[in-house]
Amino acid sequence: MTQANNYLTKAILSTSFFLLAITACSPSDKGSDKQTASAPAPQASADTESRAIASALDFAAARKNFQTQIDGKDVDLYLLKNAKGMLMTVTNYGGRIAHLFVPDKNGNMVDVVLGFDGIDGFISSAEPYFGASIGRYGNRIAKGKFSIDGTEYTLATNNGENHLHGGKKGFQYVVWDAKQVSDQKLELSYLSKDMEEGYPGNLQVKVTMSLLDDNAVRFDYSATTDKKTVVNLTNHAFFNLNGEGSGTINDHLLMVKADRYTPIDATLIPTGELAPVKDTPFDFTQPTAIGLRVNEENEQLKNGFGYDHNFVLNRKMGDDLSVVARVVGDKTGIAMTIETIEPGLQFYGGNFLNGAPGKGAKPYQYRSAFCLETQHFPDSPNQPDFPSTILEPGDEYSTYSIYSFSVDK
Repeated sequence: MTQANNYLTKAILSTSFFLLAITACSPSDKGSDKQTASAPAPQASADTESRAIASALDFAAARKNFQTQIDGKDVDLYLLKNAKGMLMTVTNYGGRIAHLFVPDKNGNMVDVVLGFDGIDGFISSAEPYFGASIGRYGNRIAKGKFSIDGTEYTLATNNGENHLHGGKKGFQYVVWDAKQVSDQKLELSYLSKDMEEGYPGNLQVKVTMSLLDDNAVRFDYSATTDKKTVVNLTNHAFFNLNGEGSGTINDHLLMVKADRYTPIDATLIPTGELAPVKDTPFDFTQPTAIGLRVNEENEQLKNGFGYDHNFVLNRKMGDDLSVVARVVGDKTGIAMTIETIEPGLQFYGGNFLNGAPGKGAKPYQYRSAFCLETQHFPDSPNQPDFPSTILEPGDEYSTYSIYSFSVDK
């Protein structure tokens, strides 16, 4: 048995017991390695509790739905859990978060990320980015072209005339090498070879996902290259804080610490302007319902088919980690707070979800999820006034963000 499988086995056993203790309303009880995943589950007192218990106890079965080979590499599902019962599963196919269970205002565990019950759903989905690690370049590059030191590079165009999220086979479609460091930490690594999807340089990438004891997910990104290139890594989880598949996110309250945003043209490429959000539908400097102004007559909302815009965060490059956004689910009271050292935050309001089924065959309807992607700005390689995304040989790309979960009662 591999080291990763040992961690998975221990995580399954201890997690199963922990959730059973919650159901029995015995907060003083602690998990035991003697508890087996095959033990029969007691009858839950509520549907949400039953689903949470089943999620833990069925992990072994769920894992089987992810175990396969793609491009000659093994695909698997990994389980992370903390002492408070928060759970996250990650597949190394695309470095994707598959499940993220957090407690709501009633103590029930709620899965807040969209996805599928097995690998086949992720492979065949018309929405390619559910939960994925994104690279080499998160967001869009105009017309799939950029230049470095006078040399023009041509990338795959997979979003109309533009390049999006790394191209036709971006990092969401590759099988990462996975190392489970502990019950709470998973390391994913990938070598993106010189000229893959048109990008120069052999880029060695590592993404570390950690589930912290204060109910937070930390993303650490690092990369090195042997040739001058551009890099912009992020995660593309689709969130619904009322629970995946539970309907609209338009009543979620959103706050973004950004006095400016980057307006886009009709192809969703930034114009280069840093425009004020004041007196526009993009002003989320105070908690505001996501859907309050989304249908207003506004050229930018028309261009983005709703919200699909980068916000210029109220922070300077080199500043320490700071809170940049907060979202609260209107039904569950689950609050998600985002901290980052990045200069930008892409807010996407689920404008292209079309009702296709996800986990448990639940339909993922129009605007039933949102994404908040910490990042550098879109099209930075072609926008000299934007913060640079150039990575030089001998330097290390290094960034991190933390997504924390709590409850507003």
